[in-house]
Amino acid sequence: MRILFTSLEGSHFQLLVPLAWALRAAGHDVRAACKSDVVGTVTQAGLSAVPIDGGPWQEPLGPFHWEAIAHCNTLEDTELAVRRPSWEALLTYENLVVPALWAPLNADATIDDLVAFARGWRPDLVIWETFCMAGAVAAVATGAPHARLVSGPELELQMRTRRLFLDRAGEQEPEHREDPTAEWLDWTLDRVGSEQSFDETLLTGQWTIDTRPAIMREDLGLDTVEMRYVPYNGRCVMPRWLRVPPELPRVCLTLGMSITGDYELFDLDTMLAALLATLGDMRVEVVAAIAPAQRERLPEIPGNVRVVDFVPLDDLLPTCSAVVHHGGYQTKATAELHGVPQIIISGWEWVSEAMGRDYEKQGALLSIPIREFTAEGFREAATRVLDEPAFTENARRLRREMGAMPAPGDIVPQIERRVVS
Repeated sequence: MRILFTSLEGSHFQLLVPLAWALRAAGHDVRAACKSDVVGTVTQAGLSAVPIDGGPWQEPLGPFHWEAIAHCNTLEDTELAVRRPSWEALLTYENLVVPALWAPLNADATIDDLVAFARGWRPDLVIWETFCMAGAVAAVATGAPHARLVSGPELELQMRTRRLFLDRAGEQEPEHREDPTAEWLDWTLDRVGSEQSFDETLLTGQWTIDTRPAIMREDLGLDTVEMRYVPYNGRCVMPRWLRVPPELPRVCLTLGMSITGDYELFDLDTMLAALLATLGDMRVEVVAAIAPAQRERLPEIPGNVRVVDFVPLDDLLPTCSAVVHHGGYQTKATAELHGVPQIIISGWEWVSEAMGRDYEKQGALLSIPIREFTAEGFREAATRVLDEPAFTENARRLRREMGAMPAPGDIVPQIERRVVS
């Protein structure tokens, strides 16, 4: 089979790599369509890259994007927090997320180039990550089956809110059933010459590949193939110091690659300094992954903090007693895979405070909303996660559940059967 993977961003593509490897090892022809800034990530993984038009994913996200994040956080804490949100609140959410996120990320030029390649190459299957609806459009435009591989937290961001929106829309008079998502994708399909109009599989995939254990997924009635999360950190080397067991509990601090000192919703420098100062005053060993430009703006680094530009989390986290991070999907999943308790600073970008509260239900982490962050509150959370056995016990339970899921190679026969049928 010819299988086309599509992704808009490097870290999201890394989540696709183990399945791409498994399909390639099974003899299938695999290509990965990506923007030019992701080509190196694809080729480093030993896969064939297909460059498509469009700059880095951050480029089209202007001031409205940041305003929408703040407004959606407020909506999720208020009007969307009730059991049956109002039609007006749900429509407001849709009216924000389409122009602020989905449409800019999946720009016309990106979609057009991807559709053009797909029409020439004729894939038998398209596998796209959650944010890359361009992949679904290309599949529909060429008549190929397509699957969505969950590449980020979707409970509040997409599927649950969308389901509530559709339920409420059905209660409205036909002339008032505005649907910004359907209108955008319908217009897009018509523009690229597709005979098919919008349906919900443009958002869900005709089926979904999900690396989260069942206990962490809300039952939304989606056709789902489970696949164990397998960390892929790109090309990396295990540092020599990581071979030596820590003498004190080790804490990893990382805020990912997308959050820098230019972050528009919060003073990152002040927060990072408070995180380091608090951890520096505790009996722990800290490994902080901080970009050089960010490090230059920080005050003196405490003596128990080792600052690194990059360290492979798959090697580091098994040696840690806790990890502090921004809620990035791969950081969170790697911690769960290794049974490590977590502290999430929620409210960055589209990792909302509501998601943080939902994550806490598993008992393996604490979430601190960015708008409520204080050094004292962080110290209390860190002390609890390190000292209370329940966090470690629940983290290890999640590790067992993830370990029982089928590996990428194990689901290849399922994928083959679905495409053939």
